[in-house]
Amino acid sequence: MQKILVVEDESVIRTALRRLLERNDYSVSEAASVQEAESRHTLTEFDLIISDLRLPGAPGTDLIKKAGDVPVLIMTSYASLRSAVDSMRMGAVDYIAKPFDHSDMLSAVERIIADHPTSRAEKTRDTDHPAPGDAENRVTGFIGKCQAMQTLFSNIQKMAPTDSTVLVLGETGTGKELVARSIHRASRRAGKTLISVNCAAIPDTLIESELFGYEKGAFTGANASRMGLIEAADGGTLFLDEIGELPMEAQARLLRFIQEGEIRRIGSVSSRKVNVRLICATHRNLQALAAEGEFRQDLFYRINVLRLHLPPLRERGKDILHLAEQLLQVQLERLGKGPMVLSPKAIQAITTYQWPGNVRELEHAIERAVILSEGDEIDNEALGIDLELVNINRIRGQQSNGVSGAQASTPHPRSINSDPSEDLSLEDYFQRFVLEHQDSMSETELAQKLGISRKCLWERRQRFEIPRKKSGGSGTARRKKTGS
Repeated sequence: MQKILVVEDESVIRTALRRLLERNDYSVSEAASVQEAESRHTLTEFDLIISDLRLPGAPGTDLIKKAGDVPVLIMTSYASLRSAVDSMRMGAVDYIAKPFDHSDMLSAVERIIADHPTSRAEKTRDTDHPAPGDAENRVTGFIGKCQAMQTLFSNIQKMAPTDSTVLVLGETGTGKELVARSIHRASRRAGKTLISVNCAAIPDTLIESELFGYEKGAFTGANASRMGLIEAADGGTLFLDEIGELPMEAQARLLRFIQEGEIRRIGSVSSRKVNVRLICATHRNLQALAAEGEFRQDLFYRINVLRLHLPPLRERGKDILHLAEQLLQVQLERLGKGPMVLSPKAIQAITTYQWPGNVRELEHAIERAVILSEGDEIDNEALGIDLELVNINRIRGQQSNGVSGAQASTPHPRSINSDPSEDLSLEDYFQRFVLEHQDSMSETELAQKLGISRKCLWERRQRFEIPRKKSGGSGTARRKKTGS
């Protein structure tokens, strides 16, 4: 069972959140401040820490460094985008504005724990293996601190010294060729040739002659003998990108090369021995293609010796922002532009957009933004990302996962005056908070504390039938402040 620490000074929302998480099979501990969290708990024993941004004593962001590898989800009731962005710059894995729906919180918790296995979860698995903390420094061309990338760096280091065939899997734009280059550079063949072949870019009629070469007179137009790409990689590494696009005839010849370590040029009667390390990559499901007869099963078994999986950009958490800022510096230097920074809206767009084209799409978006931006700040429009459309797509994604907007926002019929230790929903929290604080807070203060606008506060009062008290509302609070 995953362990979660909730750090929140408001006892009502802390209790409501604990009940919500416990109903979904999480083990939950509580604290009202950073100091209490440190004194009562060992922070590194948790899988996730959920903390309010503004706490008595020290801010919730102080937990980011104190917690080590444990991801920290920041809550903010002030709806301050700038503060939330600053939290992510400091290392928070994500942020969520209060008040929030049950489904939003549970989706965030499930995603973060899945994407960020903590040292507690990894401890038993990695007892006999060195930690991959410095692996990134030894794998050139990559930026990544998330657990999936650290595992990738570690596996590259383990696989590189061997001569075994490697199959690299990942969506388009995730950097499969970078993986191949990293393996080659870290191998014993680093001083030899690396030949890269995009199987999807070569016509079916030419793929065999490109890979295996041909003898003079083998076919019309073969005026001289030509060495194939496999033979050219002799002693080094051959990278076959998009191997799932190879036609069946070429697959059969490639299988023989892998089995026998030799190739025969088209039109030749003799074979040539070659010593080539093979790395293959694809964004397609080869196992499914083999089951459908579109890819040779025996070839799949031959190339599926060592396997690496590249995570899509949308699953790399705070790596996305770090990568975007690194790419920004690269483009500024390349284009000879002055210093630029990403605006809060640009950062929100970058961290919430799904990036179907992955790192390649992010790189092109940053390049476009640097060219089009005139000031020293890049906004989401220059990136070509519509924030409203992104938010609509996120809502649709939640609905497609079985959580409708009506389900998320429907209040639970429960007594508002219940004890704080009871099973409160977040709707109950809103009602209880307003009733408890409206005598001492103005409408503006209530709205700020709840992270909503005054108009939204009024609408929710109407929906929950909570009238605004004329005698003890905002006027009382103002008189207290002015001393009148």
